[in-house]
This record gives sequence, structure tokens and C-alpha cells, in this order.
Amino acid sequence: MNKTKNTLLLLLTAFIWGVAFVAQSVGMDYVGPLTFNASRFIIGAIFLIPCIAFLDALKKRDKDTAPSAGPSSSDKKSLLIGGLCCGLIITVASTLQQYGIAYTTVGKAGFITALYIVLVPVFGIFLKKRPRMIIWISVILALAGLYFLCMTDSLSFSKGDTLVLLCAAAFSVHILVIDHFSPKVDGVRMSFIQFLIAGILCGIPALILERPTLSALTAAWAPILYAGILSCGIAYTLQIVAQKNYDPTIASLILSLESVFSVLAGWILLREALSPREFFGCILVFTAIILVQLPERKKAPAGDIISG
Repeated sequence: MNKTKNTLLLLLTAFIWGVAFVAQSVGMDYVGPLTFNASRFIIGAIFLIPCIAFLDALKKRDKDTAPSAGPSSSDKKSLLIGGLCCGLIITVASTLQQYGIAYTTVGKAGFITALYIVLVPVFGIFLKKRPRMIIWISVILALAGLYFLCMTDSLSFSKGDTLVLLCAAAFSVHILVIDHFSPKVDGVRMSFIQFLIAGILCGIPALILERPTLSALTAAWAPILYAGILSCGIAYTLQIVAQKNYDPTIASLILSLESVFSVLAGWILLREALSPREFFGCILVFTAIILVQLPERKKAPAGDIISG
């Protein structure tokens, strides 16, 4: 029952993230990219405050009644540094994505963004992690998929596709940074700090460059609240809860369905359609995403008898 519940929660998370691409596209009909990001990150940070209190209560209930030591100064330092680094990177990634969505379709943006799943193990080379052969096969498939999905008759990527591809690279770095800090700190608290930092970093230039008005923010209230509360606050918390004692490979596979949901949402809500060529590119990209998440085959120890 717990596994089924976790699977459904992860599916819901992928669905929320997929539809969020529509909210991001619609939101820019009323406000600028920086204003949209600043608003949703600040809302996401505020929403996580009661979530932190709720999760703390659950931990307290699960633990023994014996008092435990509070977080050390080194833990607090790691939490602050991790939150600052993640906040800076997610600001860059989300800004590239938001500007990119203005020049490409929601479906294409969803699939190109999902390439972070392929890029993460490739970037791991710089951390002296040797990628498996299946990773390189996935990279080749992903590049072929990008060709069919994004390449135009002029043999060049559109401005929007290029920005979203750079966004996927930035999200890859974001994941590697989270991978470094998450074992040391509370994930939800670090997310709160990163959203708060990202909201400030997007908000300051938004006030200078875009000069948002109250009427514009009011007109964009629905997509901003969706992206802030559902995409940032609820979906992230659902992911944290659902991945507890769950196979991470299967979890990442389910979450990668956000790219499929983004295409469906763009088709149903915005009447966006993919050409057969673009649809074939999506299939290749999604195949690469699935392959890269296959678990590594363990070699049987010498002397073991393998039955046929």
C-alpha cells in the first residue's frame, strides 16, 4: 500500500511540474520573466514554512521520546552555503527557462528541460565519476532527438530552444550541488533558503528592468499561484515524502514523465501541436531519459552458479 501511495504521489508531482510549463507560458502574457520567477519563488518559500513545521512534527512523532542533540554549527553552515549555492543556480536556470519558453512551445521546453537527467551523469566526469556505456548511448539518442525536435531548415536552433537547453545544463549543475549538500542538511529547509534567495535575486532586477505593477500581478495571479504553491511548494514536498524508502531509479523515471505531461498540457490547454518530426524527436529524447535511469547490472561474484 505504501509503495502504491508513493507511486501515485510521484505521478502527481510529475503532472504538477508538467502543467507548470503552461502556467509559466501564460503568466508572461501579463508580467515579465523576472517578475514571474520572483513572485513564484517568494510564494514557494512562504508556503514551505508550514511544510517545515509539519515535517518536523512527523519526525518528532517517529522518533523516541529521548531528547536528541540539535543541529551543530557545521550543519547550519552547510545548510546556509547549500541554500545560497542552490538559490544562485536555480535563479540562472529558471531565468533561462522562463525567457526560453517565450520563444518556443511548452511541449518542446518540457522535453529539452528534461535532458538534465542525461546531462547529470555526463557532468559527473568533472567530479571524477566515470559514466557507463549506456550513458553515452543516451547522449547520442538525446542529440539525435534534439536535432529532430529543434533543428530548423537553416540548421540552427531557435533562440527559445537554445535558452531552454542552457537551462537544462544549469539544472544539471543544480542537481549535482543538491547531491553534495543533501546528505548533510535538511532538504526542505535548504529548499526554503534556495527559493528565498532566488526570489530576491530575481526580484531586484525585476523591479529595475520590468517595473511590475499591482494590476499586472493581479492579472497573473492564477499562473503565479500555480507555479509558486503547486510547482514549488507542494510538488517539492510531495517528492520529498514520496521518495522516502522508494527506489530512486524508479522515482526518477516517474518524475521524468513531466516532459510527457508538458506536451499533453500544451496540446489541451494552449492548442499547441507537434509536427511528426518534432514528435519523433520527443520519442528519442524520452528514450534517452529512460535508458540513463536503468540500474547498473551487477557482476556475479566468481564461483556463483547462475541458473538458466
